[in-house]
Amino acid sequence: MKILFVSLGCDKNLVDTEYMLGDLSARYSFTNNETEADIIVVNTCCFINDAKEESVNTILEMAEYRQNGSCKALIVCGCLAQRYKEEIQTEIPEVDAILGTNSTRDIVAAIESVLGGQKFMSFHSMDSIESHAKRILTKGGHTAYLKIAEGCDKHCTYCIIPSIRGKFRSVPMEELLSSAKQLVEDGAKELILIAQETTLYGVDLYGKKSLHLLLDELNKIEGLYWIRIMYCYPEEIYDELIASLKNNDKVCHYLDMPIQHINDTVLKRMGRKTTRADIEAIIHKLRQEIPDIALRTTLICGFPGETAEQHEELMYFINEMEFDRLGAFAYSMEEDTPAALLPDQVDEEIKEEWRDEVMELQEEIIFDCNETMIGRELYVMIEGELTAEHAFIGRTYRDAPDIDGYVFIQTSENLMSGDFVKVRITGAYEYDLIGELV
Repeated sequence: MKILFVSLGCDKNLVDTEYMLGDLSARYSFTNNETEADIIVVNTCCFINDAKEESVNTILEMAEYRQNGSCKALIVCGCLAQRYKEEIQTEIPEVDAILGTNSTRDIVAAIESVLGGQKFMSFHSMDSIESHAKRILTKGGHTAYLKIAEGCDKHCTYCIIPSIRGKFRSVPMEELLSSAKQLVEDGAKELILIAQETTLYGVDLYGKKSLHLLLDELNKIEGLYWIRIMYCYPEEIYDELIASLKNNDKVCHYLDMPIQHINDTVLKRMGRKTTRADIEAIIHKLRQEIPDIALRTTLICGFPGETAEQHEELMYFINEMEFDRLGAFAYSMEEDTPAALLPDQVDEEIKEEWRDEVMELQEEIIFDCNETMIGRELYVMIEGELTAEHAFIGRTYRDAPDIDGYVFIQTSENLMSGDFVKVRITGAYEYDLIGELV
């Protein structure tokens, strides 16, 4: 029997999907074609309204194949399933099984139950971490995500994640190292560390922040070239972590540090644990200790009560700090969050206008930044070939997959995905670079 997986949302969701694929691989085959799928699994997201709508629309689309096609089982899992299980059960009767965020290990049992004529629901306690025997990579094999923790204890006022993913809990280090070695044996050359918050790794298991210790051990793995860290809360970045970033040769001088805003009043309403002074201090420290570090951040525009003056303060700060990478989102009101109950909700048009202004400013900043890269020589990991342009596409240490920029290299040499080559930067676009082989 053939299974179709549809994985929506973030890279953490993708890891869950890859583990479910691994659990099922011994008994089933997989397909990308909805019309030939006997079983369809939708791994959902509901972090913001757009993600929620995409998940619902995808379920409804797949329900058509369950009702009128050859599909014998429709299974919904992930964040939307955890948050809206009753609504899914009553309003979309074509759904045969619903798995919560900590129940993906029950995917085999769910399919067997449904094929046996029984509905299936599973919602395990979110006090533990799921374990799986096998994982099938879906990103081509040269880059792999390593999820080092689950859940979050921060409780930002705009965020629903703690209620659907549970409290913060770290994956034991020995398990992560075993998984990392297996991923490298399977062909991964870049490991990207992810969690709702990576910076607090180990506090629940070892009584102290231990991300630096994990990096030190990962750095010893033969055959691994790059280690990249995402989702570091600024207030939790600590000296040993900075030293590990600086001194381990495989750890990319790249840090994803979502700050969300810079105005102290807005930060306080968001439930964030930092001030503008704190954020400026950690940025200056990172750049002083690691001069070539690439800093990525994310921002929320139009948070309840945000004023035009506070938005202008954010714009001035962006211009002053010149982040290497930046993403901005219009605030999304999420039910059951404290922020949804705040007064002075900002008009949708204004939120989107402010977001667009931020991204237009960032485009100017990154173009200027990219122009300063001309003449530099950087190692690039090849990701593929653009046959029509007789060029290859790759990434530097400054670029995370799918969210950052690329380097385009014209060459007659026969390069392969996963190759590392030295490239001299010869030109710049708004977000991408042009280079030649050294």
